[in-house]
Amino acid sequence: MTNPMSAKAREDGTYDPSPFTLRMGTSAVTKYKRREDATETSDLKPILVVATDDGKLTMKNGKIFNSGNHPVEMFLPMLHFRDVGFNFVIATATGEPVVLEEWAYPVNDQNVIQLHESVASQMKAPKKLSEITSVDDFSAVFIPGGHGCMVNLPTNPDLGRLLHEAHEKAMPTVTLCHGPSALLSTGLGDKGFVYKGYKSMCFTDKTDALTPSFGYLPGKMPWKCQEAIEAKGVEVLNKKETGAVHQDRELITGDSPTAAQNLGAFAAPIVLEYALKSR
Repeated sequence: MTNPMSAKAREDGTYDPSPFTLRMGTSAVTKYKRREDATETSDLKPILVVATDDGKLTMKNGKIFNSGNHPVEMFLPMLHFRDVGFNFVIATATGEPVVLEEWAYPVNDQNVIQLHESVASQMKAPKKLSEITSVDDFSAVFIPGGHGCMVNLPTNPDLGRLLHEAHEKAMPTVTLCHGPSALLSTGLGDKGFVYKGYKSMCFTDKTDALTPSFGYLPGKMPWKCQEAIEAKGVEVLNKKETGAVHQDRELITGDSPTAAQNLGAFAAPIVLEYALKSR
């Protein structure tokens, strides 16, 4: 008999979260609620969505977590960006298709499903980060969370180059949950890590350490997102996950999937203001 508190092995040898986790931590619908003041604006530069194309996160015990971008963390903020008129350009590290945490997909949420369908062709054939020469053609950078973004984005020099440029232009840079791990890419080159002294939300290492006990993860994390960005000088504000968001200069962050609605509603008008001023 399957233990409902143990991560669930798949036929390919990877692991999904436990039945208990899926029952308690996922939902068939999201908390998306369109802002009452949201008005579509035309002729805006798109938002660059940096997604993961590798969802296989190897834990300390060698077991592989079947991860990717969390679909709520990806699509719910994008719904809010769409509501004020933005389109999207999707890119991954290698140009391979975007990988989602399908086990977290809100299967009865028509808003998410319709948006997903509208960008599905891009997700199947995204741009390669190295093909993007500048952020000048964009209004913001959005990095969805999910443990999968820890696999190859923190070590991608092209992402680091683009985030350096976004930082220099004070371009809104939006991320949540484990997405802040991708900020580490700015420390790969000669210019150095650009977010030293910034305050940020992040999925806490404390919670990540707890999750194997009820089967969310199949083992301990291979490295710690919060610890890594704090070592570079980022101050992580949250002690637990409450759905909180925070803005420090151009960096706009949320703490978890629970923050997806709050983050999108908060960030959309900020990105719109930047886009209108810079076009």
